[in-house]
This record gives sequence, structure tokens and C-alpha cells, in this order.
Amino acid sequence: MTLVPRRTHVHVEAAYVCTVAPGRTVRADGTLDGVSPAASCLEQTSSLPTEIVRYADGTRSVIVYNHAATVRVANALETRVTGRVTEGRGKGLSAQRTTTALSGQLPTECLAGGLRGVTGSTLLEILPGN
Repeated sequence: MTLVPRRTHVHVEAAYVCTVAPGRTVRADGTLDGVSPAASCLEQTSSLPTEIVRYADGTRSVIVYNHAATVRVANALETRVTGRVTEGRGKGLSAQRTTTALSGQLPTECLAGGLRGVTGSTLLEILPGN
């Protein structure tokens, strides 16, 4: 990303440890893809991505996010997307994904070649039904 807003492909790979019952966890891998129509170092417009979560027990969830909010503070970027599980485990349930990321590059690099990527931590919640 640079100072000039432009269309940007968003691709994220995540490793999760999921709590499926009190005291019981299962590992999962997630792949999230979307397109931000006008991302820059100063602002990231919503990409409204889709995420596929593959659980170690062989099941999966497909999550379609339909709302996003991003806040940048200094070198940290916090993004929260919300949506619904449309296929697989948890189908029909609401989902919320919050990521706090650091670019690993100085903010001044935005002036030169731009920021190439970020690393961070993510909390994915598939919320129980009402």
C-alpha cells in the first residue's frame, strides 16, 4: 500500500485454536480473500471478504463477511469484520473476526516503495444462535 488509494487484493492465512466445548479445542486453518476498492497507508476501505475455515477434524465453515470497520493508530491497524456462516459447521450463525496487525515496516516507508504486508493476531468468533 502507498499514500495513493488503489484497488488491493487482500489475502490472509490464519492458524486458529478453536474452543468447541469447555476444555476441548480443535485446530483450524483459515484462508480469507477479498478486494479492497481503495486501500492506502492512511485508510483501508472494506473488502467484505470470504473466509474458509478448515478444522482438524475434517469439517469446514464458509464465512461471508458483510460489514467491516478499520482503525489505524500509529503503526497498528485494527480491522473488525462481521458476517454469517453460509456453509458447513455453524451454518446460519453470526461470525465476527477482529485482527490487530503491525506492518513490520516504518510508517515512512509508505512514502517510498509502500507497505507490502502485515502480521498480527486474530480472534475469530462464531457466535452461538439465539
